[in-house]
Amino acid sequence: MKKTLVNMMQSMEDKATDCDRNSKAQFASAKNMLILLGRVTLLFTFLYLSFLMLAITFQYIPMDLQVAFLATKQHVIQFQYYQIAFFSHVYSSIFILILGSTQFIESIRRKYPLFHRYFGLTYVMGILCISAPSGFVMGIHGNGGYIAQSSFCILSILWFYYTLQSFLEIQKRNIIKHRNYMILSYALTLSALTLRLHKYILANTTDVHRLDIYRIVSWSGWVINLVIAYAFINRNTLNKVISQRAE
Repeated sequence: MKKTLVNMMQSMEDKATDCDRNSKAQFASAKNMLILLGRVTLLFTFLYLSFLMLAITFQYIPMDLQVAFLATKQHVIQFQYYQIAFFSHVYSSIFILILGSTQFIESIRRKYPLFHRYFGLTYVMGILCISAPSGFVMGIHGNGGYIAQSSFCILSILWFYYTLQSFLEIQKRNIIKHRNYMILSYALTLSALTLRLHKYILANTTDVHRLDIYRIVSWSGWVINLVIAYAFINRNTLNKVISQRAE
C-alpha cells in the first residue's frame, strides 16, 4: 500500500514536471515566433522605405533644379555650394543606407571579413567626407525655420561624431566600442527613413499643419532612433534595473 502511494505521488510529480516543461516550451516557441515576426516586419519595412528612398533619388536624375523638394528651395538653389551639397547628399544617401545595413549581417562579418571591412570603410568615408558635411549645409537652409534647422545641424554633427568614433575605436581593436558607435551611427543613418515614416503617419492621422509636421519630424526622425539605439546598447543594465525594481 505504501509503495503504491509513493508511486502515485511520483507519477503526479512527473506529470507536473512534464506540464511545466511543456508550458515553458510553448512559451519559448511563442516568444521565438514573435521575435521572428518582428524581424520580418522590420525587414519588409526597411526594404519598402529604402525603395521609396531610391524612387526619391531617381527624381533628381538627370539633375533638375526645380523638381520635387527643390521647388521649395528656389531662394538658395541658385548658390553653387548648395547645389553641390544637395546633390552629393541625395546621390550618396541610398548607398550609405545599404552599405551600413551590411555591417550588421553576421554571416558577412564571419564568412567575408574583407567585404565587411571594405563596406564599413566606404560607409565611414562616405559619411565623413560627403553625407554629414553636405547634410549640415542643407540643415542651415532647412525648411521649418530655426526649429528644424537646429535639428538637422545637430543630427549632422552627431552623425559625423559617432561614425568617426566607430572608425577610431576599430583602429584600436576595441570591438565593443566600435560596435556601439556603429549602432549609434546607423541609427542616425536610418533617420532618412524614419523621418519620412513619421511624416506620413502624422499627415494621415492628424490635422497638424504641414510645416508644423515637418518641424516635429525633423526631431522625432532621429531622436527616437537614438533613444532606441542607446537602450539596445545598454539593454543588460536596463534589464538588471527592471529586475531589481520588480523584486
